[in-house]
Amino acid sequence: MNLDWDSLRAILNKHKRFILTSHIRPDCDALGSEMGMAGILQAMGKEVTIINGHQTPPSLYFMDPAQSILVIGDTITHEEIEGDCLIVLDTSAWAQLGPMAEVLRKFNGPKVVIDHHVGEDDLGAQFFKDTSAEATGHLVAKLAEHLNVPISRTMANALYAAIATDTGWFRFDSTTSETYRVIAKLVDAGASPSTIYGDLYERDTVGRVRLRGRILARVQVECNGQLVHTHVRKEDFVESGALASDTEDAINLTLAIEGTKVAIILIEQLKGGFKVSFRSRCHVDCNELARQFGGGGHRAAAGAFIEAEFADVQARVLQAARQAIANKPGYA
Repeated sequence: MNLDWDSLRAILNKHKRFILTSHIRPDCDALGSEMGMAGILQAMGKEVTIINGHQTPPSLYFMDPAQSILVIGDTITHEEIEGDCLIVLDTSAWAQLGPMAEVLRKFNGPKVVIDHHVGEDDLGAQFFKDTSAEATGHLVAKLAEHLNVPISRTMANALYAAIATDTGWFRFDSTTSETYRVIAKLVDAGASPSTIYGDLYERDTVGRVRLRGRILARVQVECNGQLVHTHVRKEDFVESGALASDTEDAINLTLAIEGTKVAIILIEQLKGGFKVSFRSRCHVDCNELARQFGGGGHRAAAGAFIEAEFADVQARVLQAARQAIANKPGYA
């Protein structure tokens, strides 16, 4: 992790007012990285405003105890945004910024990206990226260490959640010994693993449980058990009483099926189109799969958005996955 933190330090020292943002449908790494970065800047005496393109899911309200994160077009307008420097965390793609993309395009000050995803667009920003990092939260934690900024309890909890969720609670291959070293420092700074786990996984609503039941009931298995796929339609949210955010991490449930190498879930969005999530536990590259549909991510986890009818989306995505598996060494 040899990022040029001194160059970033110079940018941070030079400016007073900072705007932080991340990707749409914010998850724990997005929110945790924002909260951690905000803590660093505030400790340096800076003014910080966090603005996202989508609201924080209710299940993740614990990530922002003071409810300080604003939403463009809802709790803040374009005209009200003021800042000297804009920092994008946990994404390098225009499409993932949603309504905040326009803000980034029109912003006249310096722009910075801190991210760990493989693909990237030309955002007109200075990039601080490490694609070997398991989470952007890890990069923010290392930045705090480099700047000698003490990590508060709130920052520690946020960064712990960011890293824990992006590693599947430390079970994904992206987890390294360095992961545990930074996690140990976060615990020393006040992070509470049991509280965070409870906030994440022991507060399900009836709607969320019912929706997951539907997701699992639709599981289909192909390619000698190596490909598992399922889907969610718009009416499922109404009929189960679930929220759109209740699909978060649902794809990981399918990975519990013995023999699963590639998992896919298609989630119909309330405003149309389908969010497609890919997971791989083999040589199939999810980033390459997602790029075929204008998306991206990591080798083991990636996503895309496709505007088309369900049957067309399903057929195209599954055909691409079947081909990727068939081309994989050792396929029989």
